Amino acid sequence: MTNDSANPEEFIELADDVFDQLSEEVLDDETYINSLPVVAIIGRPNVGKSTLFNRLVGQRRSIVGDIPGITRDRIYGEVEWQDRMFRLIDTGGIVPDDDAVIPANIFKQAKTAIAEASAIVFVVDARDGLVSLDEEIAEFLRKLNKPVFVAANKSETDRVSQQAQEFYQLGFEGVYPISAEHGHDLGELLDALMEKLPLVVARKPQNREINVAIIGRPNTGKSSLINKLLGQERVIVSPIAGTTRDAVDSVFTATDEEGNPIKLRVIDTAGIRRKGKTFDMEEKLSVVMARKHIERADVVLVLIDGIEGVTALDANIAGYAHEAGRSVIIVVNKWDAVEKDGYTIYSFEEKVRMAMRFLEYAPMVFISALSGQRVVKLPELIAKANRARNLRIPTAELNTFYSEHLEQPKATTPSGKKVKVKYITQSNIRPPTFVLFSNSPKQLHFSYERYLINRLRETFDFYATPIRIKQKGRGK
Repeated sequence: MTNDSANPEEFIELADDVFDQLSEEVLDDETYINSLPVVAIIGRPNVGKSTLFNRLVGQRRSIVGDIPGITRDRIYGEVEWQDRMFRLIDTGGIVPDDDAVIPANIFKQAKTAIAEASAIVFVVDARDGLVSLDEEIAEFLRKLNKPVFVAANKSETDRVSQQAQEFYQLGFEGVYPISAEHGHDLGELLDALMEKLPLVVARKPQNREINVAIIGRPNTGKSSLINKLLGQERVIVSPIAGTTRDAVDSVFTATDEEGNPIKLRVIDTAGIRRKGKTFDMEEKLSVVMARKHIERADVVLVLIDGIEGVTALDANIAGYAHEAGRSVIIVVNKWDAVEKDGYTIYSFEEKVRMAMRFLEYAPMVFISALSGQRVVKLPELIAKANRARNLRIPTAELNTFYSEHLEQPKATTPSGKKVKVKYITQSNIRPPTFVLFSNSPKQLHFSYERYLINRLRETFDFYATPIRIKQKGRGK
């Protein structure tokens, strides 16, 4: 008997609840967190406050939906920008004159957040334009002796971005057209915030755990690999595909070649099957959870069965990690059981590269989880990948890179029109993200973006990590 008739949304909601519980982290330095300057996000209902909050803190903490009033309590998170840190508060949508119990309590929570805050981000909807409720909230905020930054959200197009200028009527110093959903143009807003906030340098964690997710088809040896890494039977190993249902966290410390400690938190996820073969409710839930745990990871090991070879499902599973922007290492298991000649490893790698063209940056390691062959190399490779995804290139080095690689050859658009690239800046890490400024509003040709990524990778050694390129041209 199957459960295919069940509503798939129930699985996702249940997975979200379980994942949120698993993802809660206890702050190990409460004094440091309490010392951070506070920024409160304020605005009327359904303008995208929670979407902006989630984007800035880098994880799904606030529930996002089209129904106004989903967020009711204050939700806290920490934001790092340009090696500085501040605390961010998400609040519910304000309706100042609504006497109903829930809206009144939301307003009370928002006022508490404002009292804590050193600065306010006032979120408005650029598509809707200036409405009377925005003006009421602005009147309330003007009475405060605190800097207010107007974030004109949903400014995905040039036309809407231009319309956002009307919010200067509210009387605040700066209006910043942004798209919280797509992450566009947040840098200018954050830079302006930094000028008003007290300076608190981002804490450099000492020997922070690197979160590693091991993903793959059922029975590729994920549990055997984690047991070999740990040196103990931490998880059940069975020839029956699908033995692992829950994601199991295991923390251990390895050492690199110089004897430095590498602390890893390894997540053994359930094997991901084709949708047509996931019948049981528990197994459907485990598949959803496996994808959720990819989002928890810094580095993902994509495990391939060396005996069976690469499949379309392997590529599909690897795509989840790539789309999530995680660093990826392709691990071919059971290599000791493969009949080999002088060309076997090259032939196998070529087949994998053909099936996973999008993972050209991912190194490939051939191991045996059963015998331990080359398993000892994995922690150091994981640490190297994690360092690369957290790498921020100083502006001076990017300027040198620009003069060497971007002035020539000239970029083009798909129509063949020549475009001058003005400069490049790094806007984010995890994964490394760069913004390319040009003199054209049109998208640059994909071959130029590929050229740029290749040059960045070889110049700065972005090992095993994807690189994101955002383009900003004249008029954008």
